[in-house]
Amino acid sequence: MIKNEELKEIIDEIDITSQPPEEEPMRQYYFIKAAKAIINKKSHELGRNLTAGVITFGCQMNAKDSEKLMGILENIGFEVIEDESADLVLYNTCTVRDNANQRVYGRLGLINSMKKKNPEKKVALCGCMMQEPSVIETIKKKYKFVDLIFGTHNIYKFAELIVAMYSSDRMIIDIWKDTDKIVEDLPAERKYPFKSGVNIMYGCNNFCTYCIVPYVRGRERSRSPKDIIREIEKLVSEGVVEVMLLGQNVNSYGKNLEEKITFAQLLEEVEKIEGLERIRFMTSHPKDLSDDLIQVMKKSKKICRHLHLPLQAGSNRILQAMNRRYTKEQYIELARKIRQEIPDISLTTDLIVGFPGETAADVDETIEVVREVQYDNAFTFIYSKRTGTPAAEMPNPVSDEEIKENFDRLLSVVQETAKSRTGRMKGEIHSALVEEINEHDSSLVTGRLSNNTIVHFPGDESLIGKIVDVKLIEAHGFYYIGEICN
Repeated sequence: MIKNEELKEIIDEIDITSQPPEEEPMRQYYFIKAAKAIINKKSHELGRNLTAGVITFGCQMNAKDSEKLMGILENIGFEVIEDESADLVLYNTCTVRDNANQRVYGRLGLINSMKKKNPEKKVALCGCMMQEPSVIETIKKKYKFVDLIFGTHNIYKFAELIVAMYSSDRMIIDIWKDTDKIVEDLPAERKYPFKSGVNIMYGCNNFCTYCIVPYVRGRERSRSPKDIIREIEKLVSEGVVEVMLLGQNVNSYGKNLEEKITFAQLLEEVEKIEGLERIRFMTSHPKDLSDDLIQVMKKSKKICRHLHLPLQAGSNRILQAMNRRYTKEQYIELARKIRQEIPDISLTTDLIVGFPGETAADVDETIEVVREVQYDNAFTFIYSKRTGTPAAEMPNPVSDEEIKENFDRLLSVVQETAKSRTGRMKGEIHSALVEEINEHDSSLVTGRLSNNTIVHFPGDESLIGKIVDVKLIEAHGFYYIGEICN
């Protein structure tokens, strides 16, 4: 992974009066310098720095993509701010549920009035939502003021697209249907100095019938283990103590690489990195979570005691309709095995209510699994129809009233079991990574235990980024109040 100083030296030596290189990442370095010349000129004309705001919707993968986008923006001379009043506003979009799309359309409606007052203002859209052809058509018809649209496969081209946007008075649309290209050694601007997400793979091959992700993120592409290790070593040298390994299904890591390596083997290599203290990962698909992975987690001194294992539904009939490729019984046995081998692990999950054809009896089966597994937390959603997925064509005779009633029943059990699980550690001492000053009480700091539980305790800014021992005094549902152990 290239260091910032080395990157700056390489870019400084590039001659932008010549033709851009064809190979990556040199081509993008060329356009970073070309974009910087454009932004510097505009800043000089305005007598101030141009500002850019990146607004992120969705998952950790999107958050990681936004760090890459912000790194490029800073390198080409923008002052990055968290405000839509910026000279360039970029929305990094999500499309897992319909309400995510509607939020973006709502923001565009508001940003239009800002742009009318400032014709120099630029508006860009990227991310999963932009991979849907119907969305592009809507934007072309209803939001003609948008200047740049690009998707999930060509984020690395951002500097090149910035140059195209500032060199044109028309809407630039650059959407790729698919790619197997992974471009390394581009700049990124991390949100936290002490922890970071690390992409280990992109895309998904599972094609669950309700999910749009394989269509917008493409097929699975694993990064080279050497590139992953290099990136983490660089992060650690910059003060990172915790990494989150990211993939739509990390258990599939390595299957498309010439030199075969499993996710469990990758974790063993990551653990060897000196100075790295914590390893997290998500998301794991239950159908191919291996015994080897369980054993690596069991023996590890660095892998956090938390596993996110999406169930989605507890009815075999619904699981089959979802194309999840496991049964309720197989899932329960897997959870039992994990808990037996790693007794202190925290299990969390995703649950969907209202899948086409789901009945109250099906939800009863999901509730049975929740009671059996005893999740530490669960993210519970009402099914959202996504055009282009097989589930969108399935008949759904269940009324909204029934869906809401089933959702409320399930949520009540999830909260009950999670509260019971969290409370079991009261009075114990655990290590916590201090992440921030508590947003409600500045005399407290907020830390995260290895099992992903939050704890608030007295402290100041000097603790942020440190791992400290905390006694858990009071359990409050999903979090603790504690005190630091001196």
